[in-house]
Amino acid sequence: MKRVLFVCTGNICRSPTAEGVFTRFVAEAGLADLIDVDSAGTHDYHIGDPPDRRSQAAARRRGYELGHLRGRQVERADFNEFDYVIAMDKWNLEILESMCPRGRSHVVKLFLRDFAPHLGVAEVPDPYYGGPDGFERVLDMIEDASRGLLTAIQEEK
Repeated sequence: MKRVLFVCTGNICRSPTAEGVFTRFVAEAGLADLIDVDSAGTHDYHIGDPPDRRSQAAARRRGYELGHLRGRQVERADFNEFDYVIAMDKWNLEILESMCPRGRSHVVKLFLRDFAPHLGVAEVPDPYYGGPDGFERVLDMIEDASRGLLTAIQEEK
């Protein structure tokens, strides 16, 4: 079993979107019994809250359901429990790296940089303070990087 944790700031926009998208990609690949997916935030702003309504609406238009997800904060134990702890941006990457126990730094990744380098950008931008087009752009990026991540997991020996 491989375990993947997506991480953004508050766990209501980017990381739950990534969880929803990647979960469907995993299911469509017939790997739901082999890959577990979760999401969390580096901050405690939205613990227990559902994803942002705009994230849910954008995801729903593409057939992803996020309404059942609830925000939680990343914990130090996550670095031992997950094979991939994936940050959406460099700021959250730095926070994760500072939290990461010795010997586990190999699990910490930056989503676009590590799984969709062909996009030419390293970070998934936070759509929270923008308009609806930002949520669509985030979905495009997450779908692309999710394909790269799934390929990377499938190619592991």
